[in-house]
Amino acid sequence: MSRLDHCYNIADLRSAAKKRLPRGVFDYIDKGTEDMMSLGNNRKAITDIKLLNKVITDISDVKLDSNIFDRAAAMPLAIAPTGTAGLAWYEGEFELAKAAAKTGVPFTLATGSNTPMEKLANEAGGRLWMQLYMWKEKHYSDELVRKAARNGFEALLWTVDIGHGANREHNLRNGFATPYVLNTKSVIDMLRHPAWLSTVMGRYFMNGGMPRHVNYPKGYQMPITGNVSKMEDKKPTTKRADKLSWDDVDRLRDIFPGKLLIKGIMRADDASEAIEHGVDGIVISNHGGRNMDSAPAPIQVLPEIVKAVEGKMTIIVDSGVRRGSDLVKCLALGADAVLAGRATLYGTAAGGEAGAIKAINLLKDEMKRTMAYIGTQRVTDISSDAIWKNSLPS
Repeated sequence: MSRLDHCYNIADLRSAAKKRLPRGVFDYIDKGTEDMMSLGNNRKAITDIKLLNKVITDISDVKLDSNIFDRAAAMPLAIAPTGTAGLAWYEGEFELAKAAAKTGVPFTLATGSNTPMEKLANEAGGRLWMQLYMWKEKHYSDELVRKAARNGFEALLWTVDIGHGANREHNLRNGFATPYVLNTKSVIDMLRHPAWLSTVMGRYFMNGGMPRHVNYPKGYQMPITGNVSKMEDKKPTTKRADKLSWDDVDRLRDIFPGKLLIKGIMRADDASEAIEHGVDGIVISNHGGRNMDSAPAPIQVLPEIVKAVEGKMTIIVDSGVRRGSDLVKCLALGADAVLAGRATLYGTAAGGEAGAIKAINLLKDEMKRTMAYIGTQRVTDISSDAIWKNSLPS
């Protein structure tokens, strides 16, 4: 019996991932920033919302079939970009992408991934989206966008909520940074997890060396254990652009032929501005509680943004999703779809492709069960009528 057989929910997959991964890697995935206020509030804001069950109604044919950007999806879910997937499992992005393809949901490749976008395009199948960080040398970002378009990625998610980097103090304590600091503490941490060391780092070593951010611009693709002094000016936190304008949106709109989304919208006026610049969709997100610790939960600002958008573009929400009922709540408040990041990354860390499939199917089964309880057989029929009004976010 595999470890996945004992995982009955996302929390179980998290526990399995925690046992398998070195502390530095797990904490990077699992924790937020500073005092973890935003991280905790993401979950609390979702769990505080209550649903009303509807009885004596036909629930004989509950289906999760959805439409995301005019294409069919097995459920209103897409996999969020998670830059450490390649450390959670060998070529973890590839494992996640295959799982997404087999379960019928889109997959988003992170800019900081360790697997080339070409491999996913040629071998993973399914619907592929690309995440973008804007570099100070903006022509590098434009090259990445064009490359994604050439490889058939159907959507581009520009992540904009980066500010001046994140104050993730746990990473400093664990020695987990870019580059990865090989010191006594981190080496002991890895040695205590021999299965991870052999099946992840060992496989990278046997197949060409330490993992790299292979989709970064050339010259920035140093190994994750590269020379500290050489890497310092090549870290994404120091090289991402902080001088941005809506002209950058217009430029991306011109060079990317597919769907353009802005990830990190938390204000109604920003959402309205995105419409004016031809953006196809937004992701309401506080980066999973990993950046600004004073941010509200996305689900708390969702109703206001839905009202401002007036159905003029696709609204996706992320941060804090752990149960299928969470998806129902997001859709009931007006979202068109949901991104899952940590939930499926826990699955990948616990069991590669099979673990990711397990995570997606757990969310799917829970969502289907919740839809039956609220008396809804189709995703398009989920509405705010299912939410207990006294629990709505204020």
